[in-house]
Amino acid sequence: MADLLIEIICEEIPARMQPRAMADLQRMMLTRLDDAGLSHGTARGFVAPRHLALYVDDVAERQPDISEERRGPRADAPDKAIDGFLKSTGLNRDQLVEEDTPKGRFLFARIEKKGVDAATLLPAMVSGVLTEFPWPKSQRWGGTRFRWVRPLHRVNLLFGGAALAGELDLGGATLDFTMASRGHYFESPYDIDLAGITGAGDYVARLRSAHVMVDRAERRQAILDGATDLAAGAGSVLRPNEALIDEICGLVEWPTPLFGAIEDRFMALPDEVLEASIRTHQKYLTTGDADNALQPGFVVISNRLADVKRDAVILAGNQRVLRARLADAEFFWQEDNQNNLESRLSKLADVTFYDGLGSVADKVARLEKLAGAMAPSVDGCDADMAVRAARLAKGDLVTGMVGEFPELQGIMGGYYARNDGEADAVAEAVAAHYRPQGPSDALPASPEGCVVSLADKIDSLVGFFGVGARPTGSKDPFALRRAALGIIRIILEARIRMPLLPVLAKAAAAHGFAAPDPELEPFIRERLRVSLRETGLAHDVVAAALGDGTGLGHDDILGLADRAAALSTFLAGDDGAGLVAGWRRAASILEAEESKTKQVFSPTSDPHLFVEDAETGLHAALGALPEPGTQMQTRDELLAVMQSLGGLRQPIDRFFDGVVVNHDDAATRLNRLGLLAMVRQAMQRVADFSRLEG
Repeated sequence: MADLLIEIICEEIPARMQPRAMADLQRMMLTRLDDAGLSHGTARGFVAPRHLALYVDDVAERQPDISEERRGPRADAPDKAIDGFLKSTGLNRDQLVEEDTPKGRFLFARIEKKGVDAATLLPAMVSGVLTEFPWPKSQRWGGTRFRWVRPLHRVNLLFGGAALAGELDLGGATLDFTMASRGHYFESPYDIDLAGITGAGDYVARLRSAHVMVDRAERRQAILDGATDLAAGAGSVLRPNEALIDEICGLVEWPTPLFGAIEDRFMALPDEVLEASIRTHQKYLTTGDADNALQPGFVVISNRLADVKRDAVILAGNQRVLRARLADAEFFWQEDNQNNLESRLSKLADVTFYDGLGSVADKVARLEKLAGAMAPSVDGCDADMAVRAARLAKGDLVTGMVGEFPELQGIMGGYYARNDGEADAVAEAVAAHYRPQGPSDALPASPEGCVVSLADKIDSLVGFFGVGARPTGSKDPFALRRAALGIIRIILEARIRMPLLPVLAKAAAAHGFAAPDPELEPFIRERLRVSLRETGLAHDVVAAALGDGTGLGHDDILGLADRAAALSTFLAGDDGAGLVAGWRRAASILEAEESKTKQVFSPTSDPHLFVEDAETGLHAALGALPEPGTQMQTRDELLAVMQSLGGLRQPIDRFFDGVVVNHDDAATRLNRLGLLAMVRQAMQRVADFSRLEG
């Protein structure tokens, strides 16, 4: 056994690509080792801006010898068949063995394959991995044809602490494998000899001695701990931002945190503006007080060793850049507040929403109509406030602040609406109408915000589908899947009971379409299916609850979700499981008889033709079931209906125990099939039980 180290050194790998690259290198290389029959121990991946590495313990030094026996054609088979077998094995006729078997005398090939040394196989494996590496984006450089995320400088390959000879074909040039890593650009720009390396920890230590923290987890923790300590020393706390810490981790090799100050005059700006300038654009970590309110301090992560004089210069430069950016934001804030949102709406006519879907002003007019139509369906929603918020929702798109910080659209509209004296409900709805923008984003907190958000997302879905710009495969340039999931989240979490088809029809009419695109409702239902599965519901339970997209309540998102939850609860009980067993038996008999007679049996049965008590009992139990509701039902109501179905379990069991369905008398047989059809109808009104798996 020997340890394997693969290290790739290149120019800076984009931060967002580093974790995936580390995982891909490990996955691809271990797959090749397994395919080659080379056993191995644990593997650890490493990544830093200029380093990508994999260390694998205890790799077998040689493939095992393989003895394989393959049976060929009969010994007296035609020559053509025997020649074909010889060709597939690479043997000649004299090397085959004849043996008797219970089926006759056959030819056998015994093939012995000697294992190959791992040192011989590994260079080609590594070259194959690098050539096929799945970077999201890659480039060529110089006169070569090889593609990598950034220009590639070195490939180090060591086995058992010694270098393995090999090369990577760059297409026009070659890159020889080496065993010399590289230290920090400025602090230790020298080669690091990897010869005789004794473990993953030794590799990490050698690079650390040259001021490269190649262990991503170690580097990330150093950033977090250092920034936390600095903030605490200034009497504040670090405001959490996991995504930003991950990004910074991919930008530095040797993190050194520095604490800077924000001028007091800028603290009058909205928190979101400060955050956008400090976090998003400058990659600084912000600080807060005990209540997490923004404080006038930030942490910048330097990529140099700590040095008092140099740190002061670095910090001064960063504060100067931040001051200029915040001064721009201050100017936009002051300028934007000189005109109210209402006065800006006319400018939206000059902003194209999408080719074929008019301007943003046209979208605003559609949002007002949709918000007014949906408001009565949302408990606690003030329709006038919702319509007003819909009218102002896009006004901030033509402000200077949003022009500079597009990620603040909506949020700034909320601030400007408050500055204009609009009602709190209007301002809150404007600020939150883009939410949720992902699975971790919060919903709008107010009913009016939910209505405007729904209107915005539904208008976009109907519009883009209407002009043929629907998602295809993995491509979704207008984030329509996210919009559909946002609609579903709002409806489910805010408990909004609202038929979807009439709303889609209103949105289509507002666009000037005759009707919504026929693919839109199935698209939304599929997103609902995915959403329900992610809550832990079984896929067949979800399928049974959603049915085929027809029937009462088929476009009620909340009702369908409640039906799935109620069905899951019902099936988990004894009555549910037992009833499904009876259902399957009834459905199987009906399916077989209907297939033979080429007819669907009517769900009716004449009690005068009953012969057995079990027939009478089942008929009475069916008659005692509550009538199906004509209105959309709550989860509790649906569960109660399903539990009432549980009362059919024993009558169905007694029916099958004591009744022969296919009676010799045709009238009796037809009457009993009709009784089973009544069972089918009663259950299908609740859910599509045919979609439940065995």
